[in-house]
Amino acid sequence: MPAMPAPILAPDQVDADSAALRIHYQRLQNDLLAQGLLRTDGGGPDTPFTDTMLARNFVRIALFDEYVADGGGFRAQPTISNLRRWERPIRMDITFGDSIPEAQRVADTDSVRAYADRLARLTGLSITPTSNNANFNVLILNENDRRGYEAQLRALVPNMDASTMRAIIDLPRDTLCLVVAFSEGGDASYSRAIALIRGEHPDLMRLACIHEEIAQGLGLANDSPQARPSIFNDDEEFGLLTTHDEMLLKMLYDPRLKNGMTAAEAAPIARVIARELMAEGAS
Repeated sequence: MPAMPAPILAPDQVDADSAALRIHYQRLQNDLLAQGLLRTDGGGPDTPFTDTMLARNFVRIALFDEYVADGGGFRAQPTISNLRRWERPIRMDITFGDSIPEAQRVADTDSVRAYADRLARLTGLSITPTSNNANFNVLILNENDRRGYEAQLRALVPNMDASTMRAIIDLPRDTLCLVVAFSEGGDASYSRAIALIRGEHPDLMRLACIHEEIAQGLGLANDSPQARPSIFNDDEEFGLLTTHDEMLLKMLYDPRLKNGMTAAEAAPIARVIARELMAEGAS
């Protein structure tokens, strides 16, 4: 059965929905912090990991997809994939919805650009800010900005499929943020990505979304419950990129690995790189 279109709501109802989301996500952040979650310390003595664990986590995170398209959006189902990453320079644009306050725009722009610089150092990728001809778009939108955003999405990705469009436009409340990356003509190399960050999130949750979604948009596409310390784990223990995750990114962009590799091809190379990175960290 085809997906039903989202109902058209009056502006005051959409604004009320956005206000309710702000309250919900603030409460969620408070609850997570009260449980000692959303850590920002990058991991420490309480979160040891070995090279074997690092290599295993790399395979699970870089060589599996987190979602599958089901016609009406995305459904969580880890599925084995091939290695995918960027081979071209990234031109990153940050777009804000009309209802995002100016102070938040300034803070989020600074956060995204500082994080992009960090990722460029880790991966060796060229990641530059731009407002023209971007191929990695970071959208920070409130509920009332996102609904009715189809035309803008079509302008960014003219051939966007219906499942991806619905996943963005009809974002369920329990999906905090998301990223979709695209390849051209079946190539394993990424050519475009769109990260969606909810503007209603409080500051730390919004920054956590920026960290996870942009890193996933570089090719660490999956989550794993065994990954620790890591943001690629749905338990929300860590909010910001960890030392473990930095190593995953270095592994992903190591020249010994190639776009399109299968898990069987990449795993033995990943074990070698993991041993080297752990030895460097111990020295």
